Amino acid sequence: MRVGFIGSSLLALSLALSACNVNTAPSNQTDAGDTAQPAAWSQSTANQLRDALNKRAAHGLDKMPFDVSGEPGSADGDAALTKTALAYAAALAHGATDPTKLYDVYTVPRPNADLRPGLAQALQQGKLGEWLESLAPQDANYGKLSQAYLALRKQGEGATPAIPDKGEPLKPGSTDARIPMIASQLVAADYLDRGAAGGNAYSPAMVAAVKRMQADYGIKPDGVIGSDALAILNLSDADRARAIAVNMERLRWLERTPPGTRIDVNLAAARLSYWRDGKIVDSRKVVVGEPDRETPQLGSPIFRLVANPTWTVPRSIQEKEIAGKGSDYLRRNNMAWEDGWIVQQPGPKNSLGLVKFDMQNEHAIYLHDTPAKPLFQEVQRQRSHGCVRVEDALGFAEMLAKDEGVTDEWHKARGTGKETFVKLPRQIPVRMLYQTVLFDDAGQPVIRNDPYGWNDRVAQALGLGTTTNYRVKPEGADVGP
Repeated sequence: MRVGFIGSSLLALSLALSACNVNTAPSNQTDAGDTAQPAAWSQSTANQLRDALNKRAAHGLDKMPFDVSGEPGSADGDAALTKTALAYAAALAHGATDPTKLYDVYTVPRPNADLRPGLAQALQQGKLGEWLESLAPQDANYGKLSQAYLALRKQGEGATPAIPDKGEPLKPGSTDARIPMIASQLVAADYLDRGAAGGNAYSPAMVAAVKRMQADYGIKPDGVIGSDALAILNLSDADRARAIAVNMERLRWLERTPPGTRIDVNLAAARLSYWRDGKIVDSRKVVVGEPDRETPQLGSPIFRLVANPTWTVPRSIQEKEIAGKGSDYLRRNNMAWEDGWIVQQPGPKNSLGLVKFDMQNEHAIYLHDTPAKPLFQEVQRQRSHGCVRVEDALGFAEMLAKDEGVTDEWHKARGTGKETFVKLPRQIPVRMLYQTVLFDDAGQPVIRNDPYGWNDRVAQALGLGTTTNYRVKPEGADVGP
């Protein structure tokens, strides 16, 4: 099993976010800590609960404590078993953690499950174990994450990295038995072309790839593979297991039957996937918020296309990055003051490009075009002020307009040369997600970078501790959103 990096160009990254059925009734989320009338327990169902908890490593929950001291046959014993069963059921049904408490912003739709009736029925039928197992995501990729986690756990989750650090840096032109492993990681991380890897020699192509990676992470881009450069590419089994458990938890946060037509944006991989009637019909690169200006995890629909958009510069950008630029700067960038705001007029230099995908949320986050096309060629594309820039945004807008039956209106709007709105006949849900474990062509889970450092807070809540995270340090973003 290969559990390493993978290039972000694969369509498979979104399959982990696909729909699956769960045997729960829709209702308000149930807080497992609420007082409940104890259900009737038997020794058999109590044993099923203990067996399920003994196997909770299959869900990456083995570091979380669950009290199994209750014994059936008394009111207190039944109550204790009920509390534990509901706590574990809640962890499987919608996550052991609450993302709205872990993050300042999290509005992605979550599962709703009324767990008490399900528990009562499972106890009555004597099928508690089956019911608990039905609550977790049922899709194949969740299962593959589970298998990978169990395999790493069986190996002991050692702290020894896959590529040993011998202390001496690898310099261009040197030969070393570790070179093929390093090259493989560079290929999977999109820094090196597959055909350029091979042999034990530290080749010029590899040197260029390492320099590019070093620049992305704020390391001197000298091509020398020292401890820092090696650590970026290297993960111990414990690091891999932690990342997989965190991503299983993130999948449990998601509703089990998302809309068949939607747009998913993976912020960690900086890639968009367009689903139509339950199938991925398009996948493309995006540029998302840079670290410290992260794009939030939102659930927010696109409700209209905007042709030839204007851009009203936010106060934060205006005050920090445009203040003092002078009238010549405004004129060169087709900007002007309007009612106390700087507004950039439509045109090829507009920071929103030629199309904006208007979304409904209070955070002023949306998808849009950009004149900064070279950013799509970067490996680490966390380089905006928070909005999402779409590769070939005009082509994507054309696709949406055709699919929604507004092609004529869209073409007319573009032809005006002025800011013009085209309302979609139905809103298209968009989910801003964060997944650092993707899947390769063989369907195996592989670990990617955690550009925002968002894994640690989830890992800590799951009892998995933290790890050294090398965050992307891109050069300052342009003034665009």
